Amino acid sequence: MSNRQKLMGHLYAIFTTLVWGSCFVLTKVMLTAYTPTQIIPLRMGLAYLALWALRPKTMKLPWKDELMFILIGITGGSFYFFLQNTASAHTSAANVSILVSMSPILTVILAQLFSRRGEKLGKWVYIGAVVAIAGVVMVVLNGTLSFHLSPLGDLLALAAALMWAVYSILVKKYTERYDNFLVTRRVFLWAFLTSLPLVLLTDGLPSLTPLFTQPNILVSWLFLGVFGNAVCFAIWNIAFKRLGVVITNNYLYATPFVTVVAGWLLLGEKISLMCIIGAVLITLGVIFAGKSDS
Repeated sequence: MSNRQKLMGHLYAIFTTLVWGSCFVLTKVMLTAYTPTQIIPLRMGLAYLALWALRPKTMKLPWKDELMFILIGITGGSFYFFLQNTASAHTSAANVSILVSMSPILTVILAQLFSRRGEKLGKWVYIGAVVAIAGVVMVVLNGTLSFHLSPLGDLLALAAALMWAVYSILVKKYTERYDNFLVTRRVFLWAFLTSLPLVLLTDGLPSLTPLFTQPNILVSWLFLGVFGNAVCFAIWNIAFKRLGVVITNNYLYATPFVTVVAGWLLLGEKISLMCIIGAVLITLGVIFAGKSDS
């Protein structure tokens, strides 16, 4: 693979991190009209339709692969967001942000345990993970020095992080075998379908009325579904293919800082010196994780 392709992989990962970090702020806007669970099928359904528009081509799969796509849609879509959103109801937002940000290090562990062609990981990956996690904690606390344990919520947040790690390992295999946009679209199809039982058992199907009567809700929905899901999941999977799941997922450490900056720009939320130091540590951690031991 050429250096240019690897560079584009890094740029895709950086762009996606910027968008996903902003998604948390726009989700707050949608929460004024919908419950956290109701947002899931709205986002997944729109992402599926957007990817149909981008790549209007059918995809036939052997039944074994189809079953795997159901699992991928659950781990990277419906259950991942359900666990993350439910965790937020049982513990603080800081706890959720920090614990969900553990997904890169969980990916490292799974990549070593279950990847047949396992990515070669050196000491710098682990050093980078420790430095980045320290930075994440500083960013999320943002000067409050407040971290309270809440067993149920914290376990749900960790489960969400584990879901994303599993998704990362599973989906890479299929982006190497099939068209990436079609793979991503199939993932969102199953994410949408498996989110319906969750929403029916909890808050009921969402009404579409707010989407067409409140411009801020409509804009947030379009951004989350088209950019946050359809476009970013597709190019994130390209980054997986070019950089590997471990290196790509390391960029997720920066998501909390992007969220803080977006909150400062859009909502007037404060940024502390601790947060800035945390951002520096995250950056150093990602750089360390990308270093070679040779």
